[in-house]
Amino acid sequence: MFGKTVFMKAVFWSVLLSALVFGRLATAGTQSDGEPVFSPPSEESIPAGSFGDLVRQGEKIFTNTQKYAGHYVGNDLTCESCHLNRGRRAYAAPLWGAYGTYPRYRSKNHKVNSLGERMQGCFRFSMNGTAPAVDSQTVKALVAYSFWMSRGAPVGVKLQGAGMVHMAPPTRSPDPFEGKKVYEARCALCHGIHGQGRTSRGKMAFPPVWGAKSFNEGAGLYNVGKLAGFIKMNMPLSKGDSLSAQEAWDVAAYVDSQPRPKKPVAK
Repeated sequence: MFGKTVFMKAVFWSVLLSALVFGRLATAGTQSDGEPVFSPPSEESIPAGSFGDLVRQGEKIFTNTQKYAGHYVGNDLTCESCHLNRGRRAYAAPLWGAYGTYPRYRSKNHKVNSLGERMQGCFRFSMNGTAPAVDSQTVKALVAYSFWMSRGAPVGVKLQGAGMVHMAPPTRSPDPFEGKKVYEARCALCHGIHGQGRTSRGKMAFPPVWGAKSFNEGAGLYNVGKLAGFIKMNMPLSKGDSLSAQEAWDVAAYVDSQPRPKKPVAK
């Protein structure tokens, strides 16, 4: 009991500090300015020619990363595992919300990053793999896809629905033991009782959320506050915003307490 109490207190102060660092605390699902979420261009509007071909290549890499960029991937995730609906879904770190905000300083590596450098981090941490070179065809295609997705969006402005919802601090300490109950009732059907994910016809249909084939400890979602915001707005899939805020905090605490690959050594 003492160990559980200490762990819960540590989690609570950790996520509270994360929320304060995030700065803009908001209630999940609330649009603070009332403006509509940006709508990216339709897939049918991808132009013909070499640029359009690069955009289409980027979309293929994004949605089927193992097939089109598998030598850079070390787990069973794709770009779309975190950036849902081909990078279109609001509050699931959509591509259209990212392109216009780079280059920018990142405290994670203590330097100004281009979007390509940010994508390198996704391969190293979220996909537990190896970063492709910034000037590689893989990164060029993904940046082109993000650029096209952001067509018509203002530059240098954080758009409504960009990133993930910044959760207000929970009313009580996030409890992984309560989160386990919610996970088994609402999440295990897709992600597996042991977090191993689900396959269909030999392909990963629902990504693993812990274990050797999931994101490592350097990934953005290895942060209870960020993961809670993602879960609140997007999970269960197609039923986002159906869990209470406290349930989202608890599930996030449970998932991030499970074993996964260690953070790779900084380069």
